[in-house]
Amino acid sequence: MLDRKALEKLEASLLAPYAVKSGQSRGRKIPEPEDPFRSVFQRDRDRIIHSAAFRRLEYKTQVFVNHEGDHYRTRLTHTIEVSQIARSISRALRLNEDLTEAIVLAHDLGHTPFGHAGERVMDALMKGEGGFEHNLQSLRVIDFLEKRYPRFDGLNLTFEVREGICKHSSEYDSPPALSEFNDPGYPCLEAQVADIADEIAYCNHDVEDGLRSRMLSSQSLEAVELWRDALRNLREGIHAMDEDVIHSRLISFMISTLTRDLIHTSHQRLMDNDIKSPEEGRKCRVKCISFSPEEAGRKRELKDFLLREMYGNYRVIRMEEKARRVIGDLFRAYCDRPEQLPPHIFQRVKSEGIQRVVCDYIAGMTDRYAMEEYRKLFDPLVRV
Repeated sequence: MLDRKALEKLEASLLAPYAVKSGQSRGRKIPEPEDPFRSVFQRDRDRIIHSAAFRRLEYKTQVFVNHEGDHYRTRLTHTIEVSQIARSISRALRLNEDLTEAIVLAHDLGHTPFGHAGERVMDALMKGEGGFEHNLQSLRVIDFLEKRYPRFDGLNLTFEVREGICKHSSEYDSPPALSEFNDPGYPCLEAQVADIADEIAYCNHDVEDGLRSRMLSSQSLEAVELWRDALRNLREGIHAMDEDVIHSRLISFMISTLTRDLIHTSHQRLMDNDIKSPEEGRKCRVKCISFSPEEAGRKRELKDFLLREMYGNYRVIRMEEKARRVIGDLFRAYCDRPEQLPPHIFQRVKSEGIQRVVCDYIAGMTDRYAMEEYRKLFDPLVRV
């Protein structure tokens, strides 16, 4: 029988010295009895999956608003794809796969409706109240806003998962440091894997969604070396394939290329820097989880292409402007007349302040719910 104690012993024998071991976690804010069969990070993962905030990701925008089509990525499908890539990387590097997965599954819980456009407008609306940053909002969700347990607010997750969420970083994410997580250096290696798996996933699935929407074409993508490399690899028999199959194989090749390079480069850096513990992985002078310079350049070229050809497309700009109007008008309407808020939300106003309560309420909305609320508040013919 594989109980928790046996699982912790198995981790000690299978995981690398630089991996975070579940039996050595810094623990939870509020101590709880341990689960007899699940490790602390497996328990965190399960709590995240069963949370309301995780379910709402199904109807939150990645690039395309939910009603644009059934096959475009949402925050939920994006999160699942990041999890698959991150687990593969962690397994190959003998890192703690459960910890990596828990960080990934929670990393987008704080996103507003309508993607990064929604976050930008919310940040502007909250300027006088400390602004808005979705990683810190994710931490707020799991520490306070989820209500599932009688003894505490939030999910009471372990320090390592909470730190990985708070320190999630990319060119789009640079959350301010909280005093609780102000240790010098990088987050744990598992969190570093979560960060880069996020980039691999969205770069490639945004290409696939761009092709599906006709914002991108195979011809335009030939300006990108990664795509040309994938085409050369697939050239034999390409004329006998359905277009969707071709695109699927090309995307798969690019994901595999980036993932394999990351695994090999990261392993070499871990060896070269003689990393023997999680703390050494945090405090190393270089970030150990990284691409080779050549592959980093090719990934950069792909991201620049998407920024120019897709994220700047007039259809995406129109969706962003809709988001700006919907979120801005909802925020002002609720702040002007807080009595319009549902009673369980309104009761928090006195203790937490109207703007923070309204921010939490709107940030937790799905795209669909936000648009329904907008119609209820501003369309005189819609029943409230």
